[in-house]
Amino acid sequence: MKKNYYAVLMAGGIGSRFWPTSTSEFPKQFHDMLGSGETLLQKTFKRLSDFIPKENILVLTNERYNDLVLQQLPMVKPSQLVLEPAMRNTAPCILYAALKIQKMDPDAVMIVAPSDHWIEDEEAFSKDVIECFDRCEKESVLCTLGIKPTFPNTGFGYIEYEKGKDENLKNVLQFREKPDYNTAREFISQGNFLWNAGIFMWSAKAILDAFKNYQPQQYSLFEVGIPVLNTDDEQAFIKQQYPKADNVSIDYAILEPAKNIYVLPANFDWNDLGTWGSLYDKLEKDEHNNAVVNCRLLSENSTGNIIRSPKGKIVVVDGLNDYIIVDKEEVLLIYPKSKEQDIKKVLSGVKEKFGDQYI
Repeated sequence: MKKNYYAVLMAGGIGSRFWPTSTSEFPKQFHDMLGSGETLLQKTFKRLSDFIPKENILVLTNERYNDLVLQQLPMVKPSQLVLEPAMRNTAPCILYAALKIQKMDPDAVMIVAPSDHWIEDEEAFSKDVIECFDRCEKESVLCTLGIKPTFPNTGFGYIEYEKGKDENLKNVLQFREKPDYNTAREFISQGNFLWNAGIFMWSAKAILDAFKNYQPQQYSLFEVGIPVLNTDDEQAFIKQQYPKADNVSIDYAILEPAKNIYVLPANFDWNDLGTWGSLYDKLEKDEHNNAVVNCRLLSENSTGNIIRSPKGKIVVVDGLNDYIIVDKEEVLLIYPKSKEQDIKKVLSGVKEKFGDQYI
């Protein structure tokens, strides 16, 4: 564990595809989605703290989740929270966090990690990240972890890397948008495509140099506040400047135009837990292939369902196959797994008909 190792734990999303469990007031990263006894945020913090000093882990979240983070991570000081006053995608918040980290330690190397991923082999994860850190300490490079595809998934972006070199870290040729099914099959057949897991490693200096080169206006917006970062005056500056930032992803802003990018094919099992279906894949199943969280289930002629309810509640299901069933206080969702990507659209209808207090 080295003192110049830092992490930015991304915990600001809403996770709308996990509605009704995940809401804007209480998003999925603050829930124990797998019934494991720990929330996704807690599991991710613990995973990172295996090789990064706890005091060097910054939690990046929306300001409305300040209290939730501190409740779930009592070992974290308020000064470790990087609070967004407005939703502006991933580029501005990563720039903000990198400036804070560089001011703390000019030699810092850092990982940017989502709070909602499921990683089983945490030792392999640590080794992969440290291998990238070693490269980042020696060279001005931007590194990412790619996941070896197991099927033609159309829900992920892909990373195409240069063939023919034996090195573990591969030169990235380009980032590819989420493909259609036939294109995904073609990617996999070529053998040099990985799923983009959204996990990044770089030195604070390298990523800030990249912002200077590719996002100079964005960099200038935050640069004027460097003297007040990590002081009592930081929040006043951020409240004024942050809403002016462009709403742009780190992929589009930096990774697509940059040339010094490397990808390491990950040596661990990974699931992005982005939908109820992906959660179903990771949960244990009963003899009828139903995945159950919290409740007690009696099922007849029902297979392939994911069922979540308040702890201990008895749920009876008959004649239902491949459905999402979520019982939460004033909301009951019974929805086909095959249409899980449409749950975001459902929220618009719920908001229009019943009000936004349910979303």
